[in-house]
Amino acid sequence: MIDLWRSVLFLPASNPRAVEKARGLECDVAVLDLEDAVAPEMKAQAREAAVTAIRSGGFRPRLAVRINGLDTPWGSDDLAALAGTGIALIVAPKVESADAIHALSAAVSPGARLIAMIETPAAVLRLDAIAGSGGGLAGLMLGVNDLATGLGTGTSPDREPLKPWLALTVAAARTHGLIALDGVFNRIDDAEGFAAECRQGRSYGFDGKSLIHPGQIAAAHTAFGPSQAEVAAALAIVEAFSAPDAADKGAIRLNGRMVERLHLEAAQALLARHAATTGQG
Repeated sequence: MIDLWRSVLFLPASNPRAVEKARGLECDVAVLDLEDAVAPEMKAQAREAAVTAIRSGGFRPRLAVRINGLDTPWGSDDLAALAGTGIALIVAPKVESADAIHALSAAVSPGARLIAMIETPAAVLRLDAIAGSGGGLAGLMLGVNDLATGLGTGTSPDREPLKPWLALTVAAARTHGLIALDGVFNRIDDAEGFAAECRQGRSYGFDGKSLIHPGQIAAAHTAFGPSQAEVAAALAIVEAFSAPDAADKGAIRLNGRMVERLHLEAAQALLARHAATTGQG
């Protein structure tokens, strides 16, 4: 079964109620946040709470921790505390270089994977180097709030000023076989706006979206999961290429259009994702 990344929900590790609620949520990944969601005077308490939560287990979603940056007073202590907990996924904030990935890789527990947050102008200009740095890097996550602030673009309903970086983040991830995760949507009560931004992220090629509230999970799953129409179209492509007379063909005619082997590969990948979302396959 493939890993799903449709919904990546951040919650403060310092909030016991939020952590306990996360155990039963339907999000694909729950991120215990030690960084932005935690005040400086609460960092040690949040770190201890995260370690306790990881060791006690019982989470339905896959579990991750967003550490503080290694250039802060708390980052190294975060990684030291997480060592030996078995946490398999670390979200690293404000990554700006391949060297930063190498430093993180040397500090995390063996086997842990990294999600690099792309949040600054320097980071987007070094995306290919960051994405190609190896070292257990599993994906890129665009930090839209910090990036917009760093660029001086302000907010925009359609994210027009950020569109080049949306596309470039996905391109860098795809080039190096990584997951690409879209940034958060801040207007918690704007369900229509959130759904529209999810659809936009899907159209750019993102695998899923960062969330800040459990109420956003269902819409993210709808947007980033295959629709019934997409599943039906994929099944038709697979069936058409399974016909005896299509075995040696690179392209066939299907429902009035030419379908190539690359479309077959895409259809098979979509059906695999569908199987993962439904528990079939």
